[in-house]
Amino acid sequence: MKKKRPSFDTKSFLAKVGKGRTITAYCKNQPVFAQGDPADALFYLQKGKVKLTVVSRHGKEAIVAILGPTDFFGEGCLADQQKRISTATALSDSSIVRIEKSAAIKVIRDQPRFSELLLSYLLSRNIRIEEDLIDRLFNSSEKRLARVLLLLANFGTNGSPEQVIPKVSQETLAEMVGTTRARISFFMNKFRKLGFVKYDGGLEVHSSLLNVILHD
Repeated sequence: MKKKRPSFDTKSFLAKVGKGRTITAYCKNQPVFAQGDPADALFYLQKGKVKLTVVSRHGKEAIVAILGPTDFFGEGCLADQQKRISTATALSDSSIVRIEKSAAIKVIRDQPRFSELLLSYLLSRNIRIEEDLIDRLFNSSEKRLARVLLLLANFGTNGSPEQVIPKVSQETLAEMVGTTRARISFFMNKFRKLGFVKYDGGLEVHSSLLNVILHD
């Protein structure tokens, strides 16, 4: 009688070192990869936060995304991307799984559960990018800041909300929102006075901040 193969456990696969997989601890501000590096692996963020940035030919830097636990990144290698088009940097102490391109392609081909997980994530992120664009086009900078803070705290995502998140500089928030640091400072002080946020070592975000987005 043929022995039944054990079912594939995606959580276990992404939690342990194995063939083509390594797990590395990154300190705050430590780069994971740089723009122009060879695109040779897929990454999975176990814990912490990672910032993706792009620098133009003229040296202007833009933040593409802020990633949190259970996010994938570096997936361009699976679409024959030869070099990284962005830089990934740890925003806080992080634990990151690196899956070599060949190992990632093999598990995608052999394990439907992993393929579904990755596809679901990529579709969700595509929707998020569309929402970011709509937000940038139609909402005020105050609403855009509120949305960014809620997303950083995992409100409205698959992860559990984090009331306290690592402190993000106002310069970084200004880049993400698409406004000036002075406007960010003004709105952050307003949010603090209204009790929507608190900062003391870390940034505390309350669900009541949703009122800013829902209120016209």
